[in-house]
Amino acid sequence: MHMHLHPGPLPATPVRSVEYLLPSVPSGVGKARSLVRAELTGWGREDVIDDCLLIISELVTNAVRYGGSAYALRLEDREDRLYGEVFDPGDGEPRPCSPDVEALSGRGLQIVAAIADDWGVTAANGGKVVWFSVLAPA
Repeated sequence: MHMHLHPGPLPATPVRSVEYLLPSVPSGVGKARSLVRAELTGWGREDVIDDCLLIISELVTNAVRYGGSAYALRLEDREDRLYGEVFDPGDGEPRPCSPDVEALSGRGLQIVAAIADDWGVTAANGGKVVWFSVLAPA
């Protein structure tokens, strides 16, 4: 599954990229984290692993909860940043909310916004993509 879903033109071709199609099941969040950790370690991008794992956890949790039966996870290692996206076929546009102080959930996109250098939502054919980028100079 290859999709051109970037929010706008990105510089040069990725140095490396990987894409996974995963089922929307609760255990998928841990699986996605394991895949991301392995890829980033293999790419020598240990400097961004913790931030990317947290972002991926939040985006995949939303895809599992609201997105349908499967989702696609894509990572690209570019010269100066790591770009990621999660595609799901669900309706609606995710938006940060302001949960009550006592709420146990609802802060995922606030966390993504606080950690990522840039992020957004792009409509895609048959669903949506939530994307992010993290500065990661080579």
